[in-house]
Formats: sequence, C-alpha cells, structure tokens
Amino acid sequence: MSKNLKLPAIDPATVEPVRGSNYPAQFKPGVAGRSKQRLGDALGLKNFGVNLTTIKPGAASALRHWHSHEDEFIYILSGELVLVIDAGEQLLTAGVAAGFPAGKADGHCLINRTTRDAVYLEVGDRKDEDKARYPDVDLDRRNTPAGRTFCRKDGTPY
Repeated sequence: MSKNLKLPAIDPATVEPVRGSNYPAQFKPGVAGRSKQRLGDALGLKNFGVNLTTIKPGAASALRHWHSHEDEFIYILSGELVLVIDAGEQLLTAGVAAGFPAGKADGHCLINRTTRDAVYLEVGDRKDEDKARYPDVDLDRRNTPAGRTFCRKDGTPY
C-alpha cells in the first residue's frame, strides 16, 4: 500500500483499531475478541459509518440485534463467520455479502467458530432516531441528547 496517501485516501492499516464494546459490563465478554478500524471516521464521513472489523476465534460481532432506522451491510473479506438470525444459522465465507434493512425485527450477529481471524467490511447509517433492539437479552440501545445509551427493555438505565 502506498505510504504517501493524502486525504481523501487512506491506508486502512494506519487506522488504530477499537477493541471490545461499550455494552454494559455483563454483555462485554462475548465481543471481547472484536476490533474495528473506523475507516469512515478516519475519512470524516458523517452520514454513514464504515468499519473494517476483525473477529477473533470464539468471538462475536455483537449481541444479536436489529435497528429501527439504520440499514447495515457486511462483506466478508477473509475467514468464515456464522450468521445467526431468527430463522437459524448459515456460514458466510470470503466474497459473501449480507444486508439488514432498517426496521426488520430479525436480530442478527456474526460468530467466529473457527481457529483463525475473520475480517469483514461493515457499512451502516448514522441516524439520530435509531434504536437497537436485542431480542435475546434485557437490553435496548437508545439515542439521547447525551449520545447513545443502553438500558433495560423497560427503560431502566444500566
């Protein structure tokens, strides 16, 4: 990769990975092996996010969730991930894409059940009115004037 790149171009390898999650403490262990290079942020994108995400063996991309107002798209670059949705599971390998339309109440997550890292590109909206729903646990994510916050399904904060 060229080391003399100038914006609007970047070398993704120069973007520092963000590890883990901002979930409440009891939900963090399952995604402890996740890291994201926030390419969209590095490029100053405001309307949608783009992340180069690595999932270590045994880790998941997220708790199973869906979004009220944000579309999500993923494209597998390397490795294998198991996509878990309401209808069951399927194996995704390099070159496969998947999309999750806003408002479709079908929770999804990706799990790495192999012995090597898996890497994918994820793209999603950034809408203030979005809420994330987590069907398998007592967790919701809401946007507030202070930012995105997690609470129990009854609205009680963590």
